[in-house]
Amino acid sequence: MSGKKARRYIELENKYTAHGYHPIPVVLNRAKGVWAWDVDGKKYLDCLSAYSAVNQGHRHPKIMKAMRDQAAKLTLTSRAFHNDRLGEFMKKLCTVTKMGMALPMNTGAEAVETAIKIARKWGYEKKGIAQNKAEIIVCSENFHGRTTTIVGFSTDPDANRNFGPFSPGFAIIPYNDPDALRRAINQNTVGFLVEPIQGEAGVKIPSDGYLRQVRDICSEHGILLILDEVQTGFCRTGKMFACMHEGVKPDMLVVGKALGGGIYPVSAALGSQDIMSVITPGTHGSTFGGNPLACAIGTASLDVLIQERLDKRAEKMGNLFRKRLHEIATDKVLEIRGKGLLNAIELKKSAGTAREHAEKLMKLGVLAKDTHGQTIRFAPPLVISADETEWLVERIQMVL
Repeated sequence: MSGKKARRYIELENKYTAHGYHPIPVVLNRAKGVWAWDVDGKKYLDCLSAYSAVNQGHRHPKIMKAMRDQAAKLTLTSRAFHNDRLGEFMKKLCTVTKMGMALPMNTGAEAVETAIKIARKWGYEKKGIAQNKAEIIVCSENFHGRTTTIVGFSTDPDANRNFGPFSPGFAIIPYNDPDALRRAINQNTVGFLVEPIQGEAGVKIPSDGYLRQVRDICSEHGILLILDEVQTGFCRTGKMFACMHEGVKPDMLVVGKALGGGIYPVSAALGSQDIMSVITPGTHGSTFGGNPLACAIGTASLDVLIQERLDKRAEKMGNLFRKRLHEIATDKVLEIRGKGLLNAIELKKSAGTAREHAEKLMKLGVLAKDTHGQTIRFAPPLVISADETEWLVERIQMVL
């Protein structure tokens, strides 16, 4: 903890805020690019990017300008009326994702819920599954959000203990196991919901060809491949979307986080016109989904990703980062994993916990976050430079 000022803010937060998180003990009040400053003026390199929501860097000037310009004119209409920003934004998003139609929401969890509803409705209306029998296959160690439906098919006891009863209609199989997917499919299966890389599980990267195999299996059985790219999307892994590493196109795509440029919650579920046509007036919606402010920010966020070629930057800096990590790795390290600028160091249990190491990094000016006991994630904004990457590696070396 930096000082008395920080302690006062933390004590106030702990007293009046439900303890749903266990934050690193730093209190931030300013950020720009890849850097953040605490209330005592200490500078840190942000290596979490708000779980990949800040891919474009903190307070990117083009996105900030888009927000200010739109906020000065119109912020919210609800979907009861048209606005002049939604069509433009949806066209750009569908072009970038190569999908036919989108349904705008706010948070990633809302977009996942939207995809689940659409998949089930498609199963009943287009596939002919018996009412209330639709089943979606998911993977163990998944993280798709925090709603009661979603935590019901989580395998993390912290996520679902004492939140039941849970929604039926989900079958859980091991991740990175195409044969398990094939065995789990039955006459009631409507889709397979999966992350191309399991970020919250500790940056678990499947075997080469995994996505291609599950794409083929879904096509063979006439079920929807639903990819959750809320965390892996928008250039984080070195491609606009992680599925592009294997040339895979999903039937449905779920996006969020970086779509809001680190400024505003913006998400969407996307699919072909045939799939999305099951949504008709009154069947799904959101008061804030597709609002003019969100559309302006989302449009600018996409423009920055494309114009600054942040997919190429993520690929280049990610390769440099992992190369340097392998060079400095000590016997504390069990494994180094990553793709693009979504990376993790898994520590041996004998080395101590990831939390202990994350707090040591904080004292050296690096903000990273532990997960699942032994893993530290490193996912800086994609605008990070080679010099800043070297600076980061030096601090990690001190801790290892």
